[in-house]
Amino acid sequence: MTERGTPSVLTGTRIRERRMSLSRRQADIARAVGISPAYLNLIEHNRRPVSADLVARLAEELDVPAEELAEGREEVRIAALREAAAHPVAAGLTPELDQVTELLARFPGWGQVLIAHARRAGGLEHQLVDLSDRMTQDPYLLTTLHEVLSAVTAVRSTAAILVEDGEISDEWRRRFHTNLHEDSQRLSLTAQALVAYLDSFEAEGAASTPQEEVEAWLASGAPASDAGQLASDAARGMAARLQADLADDRAILPDQALADAVTNPEARADPVRLAARLDLPLDLVMRRLADLRPAGYEGAGLLVCDGSGALTLRRAASGFPLPRPGDSCALLPLYQALAVPQMALVRDVVTPDGRGFRTFSHATRSQPRGVAGPLLTTARMLFTPIDGPAPADALAIGPACRICSRAACPARREPSILVPQSTQTGPTQRDL
Repeated sequence: MTERGTPSVLTGTRIRERRMSLSRRQADIARAVGISPAYLNLIEHNRRPVSADLVARLAEELDVPAEELAEGREEVRIAALREAAAHPVAAGLTPELDQVTELLARFPGWGQVLIAHARRAGGLEHQLVDLSDRMTQDPYLLTTLHEVLSAVTAVRSTAAILVEDGEISDEWRRRFHTNLHEDSQRLSLTAQALVAYLDSFEAEGAASTPQEEVEAWLASGAPASDAGQLASDAARGMAARLQADLADDRAILPDQALADAVTNPEARADPVRLAARLDLPLDLVMRRLADLRPAGYEGAGLLVCDGSGALTLRRAASGFPLPRPGDSCALLPLYQALAVPQMALVRDVVTPDGRGFRTFSHATRSQPRGVAGPLLTTARMLFTPIDGPAPADALAIGPACRICSRAACPARREPSILVPQSTQTGPTQRDL
């Protein structure tokens, strides 16, 4: 899963320059090529190697020949100036677009100044949109703010009792002091986590939740030595548990055993038959296929959700628009599997940009606390790219409704910012 390669270290810088010249967000580009925004951020800052295959996918998404990402600085600068001229702030002005090349040749310094200002303005615009979105919709931020307010209220209430006139027994005074100590510690730890989280907003494309931190770490190849470098304690804990789970899966189904099993054509095409051939649980086989990506499953990805539909793990596949936690497409076969546990569902899907994927979904139920305990449901969706055009009967899916370009979607639950509202469809009042 780790993207390896030997291109120049400056390739990341050139990828960033081209993206900025098009005023494209890191999150949008990353989703389109099947990696996380945090991993693309590392690539653009030359902190991760990038394979020739990933360069090709990025070049396709950025509408530029792959060679230019490695060698074409001048083309990137020309594109940046053209994009600056097309910005709404230049409305009514008539820049000499046919003289861009001459401008860069005669006044390279001024050209760089103009490009730098345009990029800075574009970056600030995107950051403003991203911050607005996070401040109003980010569940991690809202929960952390609630914890801060709760701790402050508890400390204030306990302190008010202690300063009131009247006798308080020694036993109750000790209790109040203990509560005050515990609540103040909770406030301190939560405030530190909040400050660190808000600081991460300054890094474009930085992972915004512990789960996204871990997913970015997975996308980089999940090297054990890097797990301790994750920003938050919660992310480090999640990564440690995930590493342990992956190690357990590999111990039960070693890489070589899985690679040998998929050499059988029938088993390779059907995970149910593959699991039967290996005499192992289907959910384990699905996890291992997404982890190892053997022959027939190159570029595979995996989505996992709990019974509420909340995504608990996202592993990217090339070109698949990863749904955001808490805000994904209701048409994903992953959610259909929740309604029919223990039954395998196979469905071809097509993304808004026409890319096809074969999906394999399966849900399981468990009672970890015995008969008297709760019944838990977990669904998994393994997906692999389809070579060539998507089948005509493929299910049309998309990212979250708010950023989906499909106007006529029966599952739309909120207007899209990408298409006119007058053309959008969704559930009627009778449906609701």
